[in-house]
Formats: sequence, C-alpha cells, structure tokens
Amino acid sequence: MGIITLLSDLGLQDASVASAKAILIQGMPEAEIIDISHQVEPYHLLQAAYLLTASYKNFPPGTCHVLLFDIFSEKHPRLILAAKDQQYFISPDNGLLSLSFGTTLEHVWKCIDFEPPLGFKDWLKEIASIIKKLQQNTPSDLGLETCQLQHAPQHYQPHILGNAMECQVIHIDRFENVVLNLTQQQFDTIGRGRGFYIAYMRGEQIQQLSTHYQHVRNGDVLCRFNSAGYMEIAINHGKAASLLGLRLHKEKDQIYNTIKIVFE
Repeated sequence: MGIITLLSDLGLQDASVASAKAILIQGMPEAEIIDISHQVEPYHLLQAAYLLTASYKNFPPGTCHVLLFDIFSEKHPRLILAAKDQQYFISPDNGLLSLSFGTTLEHVWKCIDFEPPLGFKDWLKEIASIIKKLQQNTPSDLGLETCQLQHAPQHYQPHILGNAMECQVIHIDRFENVVLNLTQQQFDTIGRGRGFYIAYMRGEQIQQLSTHYQHVRNGDVLCRFNSAGYMEIAINHGKAASLLGLRLHKEKDQIYNTIKIVFE
C-alpha cells in the first residue's frame, strides 16, 4: 500500500479529520496517511492550490493525494481522479486541480457524480474504494471515463496592468511570511530582467530579491522566492503579516489585499 495524503479545510476543532482517516483505514488497514494541512481557509481556492503544489513533488511515485477541500461546492458534486508525475489526485471537480496544475495534468477521469442526499461518509467510502482498486489496477482497468476539469476563475491569476502586476496574498505561514500568487517563472517572463519595486506600506519599497532571510539585517523587509517557487514577503526575525498590515486575500477585501509590483 502506498502513501495517502490529506489536504482539507476541515480544521482541527472537531472530529472530522479523525473520522476521515478512520473511514479510509477501515478499507485499507495498512495505509500510511500523511497530513499536508487541514487549516486551509474555508473556500479559499488559492491557498489550497498553493499548499498542494508546494508539497506534492516531495512524495514518491504511487502516492494518492486526497483533496477534501470544499467538497460540497456543487449541487451535484463530481469526484474526479487525475494523474501527474506518477502520482494520483482524488478531488471534487471544483477548480482546485485546474488552478493547481493548469493543463499539465496527464490524465483526468470521472469517478462518480453524486446525487443528493450525500453525506461526508459516502464521499470518503467512495475514495477508499478507488484507492484500494488502484493498488492492483490502472484507472483504465477500472472502466473510468475521461473527462474535462471545471476551469478555475481567471481572476485568481496575477493581474497585469502595463508595466505592473497586481498580486494577492494566498498564504501566511506560521512565521507570518506572506506568500503571493506569483511564481518565479511568471515573474521572470513578465519582468524580462528589468528592475522592479514593491510598494508595501507608507511609500516604502522593496527593490531587490534575496536568496535567504540573512541577506538583510534583523527587522528588515525582504522579498524572495520560497522553496515552492512562489514570491514571499518576509521580515528577518519578524512577523511580516502583522507588521506590514497584510492578510489573506478574500473576495470582499480584494483592494486591501492587492500588492503591486512595478517594473522599470
């Protein structure tokens, strides 16, 4: 039995995560279950996609990633199975996989279209059944039909305005480092080697990239690309989110959370 990971917005305040693991283990007692995170902000598609893309490459071939994020977002939820880099992703068709991987997924199959009434246990039991069958079979052997993913909304991407980009805060880690929805590849493509500045508060600016936190003095602000390849604003030995007044992007606070990067 390979590794099963769990990523969800279930939180840790109640027994939901334990119940999910219990249902999976009943069907696969030998399963090794690893938590990616259960602290995804509810309905925050960008944060869920970031945590998935930041973690999955560290797992070995054959890993099954179970995504329990916003599973009842649709009136008739669809459970899908996708493959990439010799790993499997089992998820509701709610835009998470398309936002995470774009068009780079190698295969996508429809597992089941659920009809109401649908419970949490029904969802988990179907996932357990699929994973168990995948141990001895390929998705084609299971008779699953291929399908197209629901597209992620375009406004989740950085917004380009002439020589500038507007980015959103998609994650704040335990140290209050602030992660933006901008990858190094996107930055290099749009910036084309030009100088830049990020105006972050009261007219102060960041005008260079750092490779690690010690490139600036304690208490100074820095900008870097983290190990997942996303732009991060941090303070060396400080809490950037609190001190700079930045918080996780939410639709109603879009103007407040927009961070502009200007190329010169």
